[in-house]
Amino acid sequence: MEVIIKKDYDDVCSESAAIIEEAWRRKNNLVLGFATGKTPLGLYEKLVEFYRQGRIDFSAVTAFNLDEYVGLEASHPQSFAHYMDHHLFRHVNIRKEDIFRLSGRPPDIDEHCRAYERKVRDSGGIDIQILGIGKNGHIAFNEPGSSLSSRTRLKILTPETVAAIRPFFQDEKEVPRFCLTMGIGTILETKTALLLASGKDKAGIIARAVEGPLTASVPASALQLHARAIFVIDEAAASKLTKRDYYRWAYENKDRALDPLKIIPLKTKG
Repeated sequence: MEVIIKKDYDDVCSESAAIIEEAWRRKNNLVLGFATGKTPLGLYEKLVEFYRQGRIDFSAVTAFNLDEYVGLEASHPQSFAHYMDHHLFRHVNIRKEDIFRLSGRPPDIDEHCRAYERKVRDSGGIDIQILGIGKNGHIAFNEPGSSLSSRTRLKILTPETVAAIRPFFQDEKEVPRFCLTMGIGTILETKTALLLASGKDKAGIIARAVEGPLTASVPASALQLHARAIFVIDEAAASKLTKRDYYRWAYENKDRALDPLKIIPLKTKG
């Protein structure tokens, strides 16, 4: 796990965009997993900016959405399909046929989830999965108590989530009670997990996810098992980490680690 501590939210988004840009330069046909919510918005703005500057081209990129509310059409203004179209996809040159979404109205939920997993595998796997983190440690809609080996599936929204989204719907009957989400096991199979967090209100859960025990009570702690998990967080979100000085030092020196033999003298006989 790599922890990158930046000054503020804007720097978090810039660093995350740079990580994606670097990956794209190595592999133009990147497979990206996209999260929704407030935290990734700045990142998506940076990616649109990079596209307009010619720094990244989405024409060969494949996209997978992380989750979706059950019952909402893709055109619904509160759907995650609409969110991604509004904040990123319509502003770049990604091909519509390369955008894959969980449907809010699948005819068969179980088969739809299995087919989504197959589509991810058939694409070669997700190269970078963008993630946020909830104050209770959830990633995607994997709330505390979710199995650490869970796959894409139906989840019941918590009462707190239902109450939080209620103001965005005019009709009580429209408010979702269920969602489809990639599971923790699915996320752990991505090649890189890129988690963004900002603000003092995330400091406690970031400390538990990064330095606490691995537990289903903090779903994001499962990223400790990930082969390449990167937490990009600001100073406020990092404020409760006990090893933040080491994380800063490691980040500042990681370029030297690419060829450590150049800086560490070898002992020779005689």
